Amino acid sequence: MFSRYKKTTPKNSAAPAPAPVAANTAPVIDATSHAMDSHPKVTRRPAQADTFLAPEEKHKKRQERLSEIRLELHKLLLDSLNLAVLDHAAEGDLRHEIAAITDEALSDMSVVLNRTERNQLNEELFDEVTGLGPLEPLLRDDTVNDILVNGPQQIFVERDGKLELSPITFKDEKHLLRIIDKIVSAVGRRVDESNPYVDARLLDGSRFNAMVSPIAVDGSLVSIRKFKKEKLAIDDLVNFGAFTEEMAAYLQAAVATRLNIIVSGGTGSGKTTALNALSSFIDNSERILTIEDTAELQLQQTHVGRMESRPANVEGKGAVTQRDCLKNALRMRPDRIIVGETRGEEVIDMLQAMNTGHDGSMTTIHANSARDGVSRLENMIAMTGIEMPIKAVRSQIAAAVNLIVQVSRLQDGSRRMTSITEITGMEGDVISMQEVFKFQRTGLTPENKILGHFTGTGVRTHFNERFKMWGYELPASIFEPSAGGHHS
Repeated sequence: MFSRYKKTTPKNSAAPAPAPVAANTAPVIDATSHAMDSHPKVTRRPAQADTFLAPEEKHKKRQERLSEIRLELHKLLLDSLNLAVLDHAAEGDLRHEIAAITDEALSDMSVVLNRTERNQLNEELFDEVTGLGPLEPLLRDDTVNDILVNGPQQIFVERDGKLELSPITFKDEKHLLRIIDKIVSAVGRRVDESNPYVDARLLDGSRFNAMVSPIAVDGSLVSIRKFKKEKLAIDDLVNFGAFTEEMAAYLQAAVATRLNIIVSGGTGSGKTTALNALSSFIDNSERILTIEDTAELQLQQTHVGRMESRPANVEGKGAVTQRDCLKNALRMRPDRIIVGETRGEEVIDMLQAMNTGHDGSMTTIHANSARDGVSRLENMIAMTGIEMPIKAVRSQIAAAVNLIVQVSRLQDGSRRMTSITEITGMEGDVISMQEVFKFQRTGLTPENKILGHFTGTGVRTHFNERFKMWGYELPASIFEPSAGGHHS
């Protein structure tokens, strides 16, 4: 039984070989003996001990017992299976193998389970051996957007913008740490007491962040931003009410005519989704280079070069920052450079790239409004240690950035493109800006859904002549204020 993926015992091993079991006969269990020495010892509780418990208590105790059994069987599987060949094993074969080992072990442990419990146990063991244990069902659930783990006993999920507590838990902190280690080691990173936090990505592209003891006080903290398998196109976002067709027409002209665009917004507001959507307007003939800390962008063009930064190793060496990638990208003949998020000293190189012939470049920043976004760029330049007069800094920003697209996550969980603002130049020491589209809130429903509509501000685009030269004739009507034709 289970010979295909089982570890082979070295010939000189002192351990006695287990007695062969015929394929069509059940193993004989001596009622007076313990379970086989290779399996964990399990003491059966007297049947009458649980007689007087309430049904809820009985169910709870049984679930705890099943959790203990699963942990014991998982240890047995790790000892029995040749993990080196599992990557190449067919899923059906591996499931059959795990079920066979589990059946034999349960028989040896004198544990009786009904079919539902046995199937659930086999599924959980398969997830433990090949995947991420208790997290696997949540990763497979398409309705879950975010998974947030606060220690082994508390897992929250986000569905439709709302957080809810999941019934799924880890056995203990060791179990949670083992899953974290499995994720980070797969992408060549590490997390321990000397390096207690890590940013990584899962095999499907989902973004993963973890923080462990001693920084995480009540158990390890994990957050997973799930990767959308379907690529959201502009039409999808318009249908979802993220923005309007008029705004999409304007953005198409802005991207196609190679304006430099910054997508601004708070955490979880949909900056990366908006950047992905904007990139769909880039012509297929252009060479695009993307630079990210954790690769999330899903560009549909054929000529895309993707780069990902790398943290330092155990000795503090080998770090490759976004700035290093950006400097190198300038030597790789890009038509456009897209930086996943600008948050540090790479801002200088990004602005210089925008100013020196790499028109049409894009990035995201954390900010709550277009004016805040400009202030944040100024602060990031100041943090690099380069001493420049504030007017020179602002002139650099005004010359480099053409458009700031503000996205927000509203209080009902919906994500909207709340503002599109053009940077038109300098007026004295101040960067001059004009808003061309905005989301106008009008109220709140009894279900706490936000009411509102998108509208033009009545201001004509500063880039009208540029659009015409590139063949984009936008009707003046799309910039006119709306009385509320597009309700959310």
